[in-house]
Amino acid sequence: MGQHQPPYLLGIDCGTQGVRAGLFDLEGRPLVYAAREYPVRFPKPGWAEQDPEDWWVALVAVVRDCLARSGVAPAEIAGLGLDHTSCTVLATDEDGTPLRPALLWMDVRAHEQAARVTESNDPVLRYAGGVESPEWMLPKALWIKENEPQAYQRAARIVESLDWLVHRLTGRWVASVNNATCRWNYARPEGGWPSTLLERLGAGELLDKWPREVLPVGSVVGPLLPRVATELGLDPATPVIEGCIDAYAGMIGLDVLQPGRLALITGSSTCHLAVSRREAFGSRLWGPYQDAVAPGQWILEGGQASTGSIVRWFIDRFANREQCEAEAAGANVYELLDARAAEVRAGAEGLVLLDYWQGNRLPVRDPLARGAIWGLSLNHGVAHILRAIYEGTACGTRHILEEMARVGLHVSEMVACGGGTKSALWMQIYADVCQVPIALTEVQEATVLGSAIAVAAGVGEYASLREAADRMVRIARWVEPNPGLKADYDLLFEQYLATYAQLREPMHTVARWVEKT
Repeated sequence: MGQHQPPYLLGIDCGTQGVRAGLFDLEGRPLVYAAREYPVRFPKPGWAEQDPEDWWVALVAVVRDCLARSGVAPAEIAGLGLDHTSCTVLATDEDGTPLRPALLWMDVRAHEQAARVTESNDPVLRYAGGVESPEWMLPKALWIKENEPQAYQRAARIVESLDWLVHRLTGRWVASVNNATCRWNYARPEGGWPSTLLERLGAGELLDKWPREVLPVGSVVGPLLPRVATELGLDPATPVIEGCIDAYAGMIGLDVLQPGRLALITGSSTCHLAVSRREAFGSRLWGPYQDAVAPGQWILEGGQASTGSIVRWFIDRFANREQCEAEAAGANVYELLDARAAEVRAGAEGLVLLDYWQGNRLPVRDPLARGAIWGLSLNHGVAHILRAIYEGTACGTRHILEEMARVGLHVSEMVACGGGTKSALWMQIYADVCQVPIALTEVQEATVLGSAIAVAAGVGEYASLREAADRMVRIARWVEPNPGLKADYDLLFEQYLATYAQLREPMHTVARWVEKT
């Protein structure tokens, strides 16, 4: 591959469906990427689990693949940074051996425990929008305690996936201030750990199971364990840099570290992150979070539990004929279906879709809600339904933008990354439904880049995350909204909101019935 000038930055993004790694130079230019997939298991409706060992096997494979394909010597790598899905919870022994499968972020089985946390009315909940999510650490830990008491009692550690990987890399149990603030009810303005809340819930012992040390994003955790360095093919002196939630790594990798912009992180789910000039309390969103990425910042977060996962579910299960057509033509089935969906006019000829396949995360906050589509006729086909999925998920994002505006956080532009950006049609629909322009950056693997940016700041190549992001992120093009579609999508959005209002009670009835069967 020729001669290389050090240093290079290794960013690793562990997402829902797989792990991606990339090597970057100090200007944010990628040398090489590698990826490996791993499975998600859905034992019951609303449940989702993974085997942590799958993450590790995939991580080792992508690191070694990056080294082999790039020709970069281990000594040329300045550091390793990683992110992971948030509130993916593990119960382990002190050595890190998992005692049960990990409860994935999208697992909402702990909705009763979350309701109890909310009912406590603890002051710290104002940093969670007043309502605890069943996705988060505390409800999941309580669920394990109440439903699998032996595993809970044996667990020396109840941690997130990021903590587990950092421990496996370095031998240290530490928490990221990002994960702790955004998903563990950790609030620096209230003194840090939510000890009063835990005591109210009869779970004070959790503090002994959580890591005691909380590190800022971009700080050095330590060098690799020698045996791990050998397994990865890296130099044992390589520093491991504390990471964050995958969506927040995307926020860094999109350079959304100032007010006015919103990071649109698309994938299996979609996250919406915006910096606020003030606290912005009183929303139905998550936060406001203080110091979750950079000191002195407040961040407000929106999120949809199911977006890209709905597209994949639909194509995998209902587009068999189209997949065969694509294979016969040597084409990509997603591109084939996008072309056909683009021929369907806005509104998918009367289809309205509610994107609540795994409940509604925000701003409705309803884990018992479920997906719905109506307006079907014998005229509708696969292309119509795919367009309806795109439009329904875009309506979910618009709902979040309107909630941000309600508390004074106005977004003038979105910067997008992730799997959804591979669809030009979907991005145009997002812009049209929301009537907000969307920027696409040169490096679309923004989460991987975000973890590399954290390395650049952590090892001192730049003075801060903001400076590193400003230098390493560049916008490639813009997607402008079509003002001629505003009236059509205003009408569709009204029906989107009305659909949930009408279906909420029957959805709850059926969801509770399914839980009991």
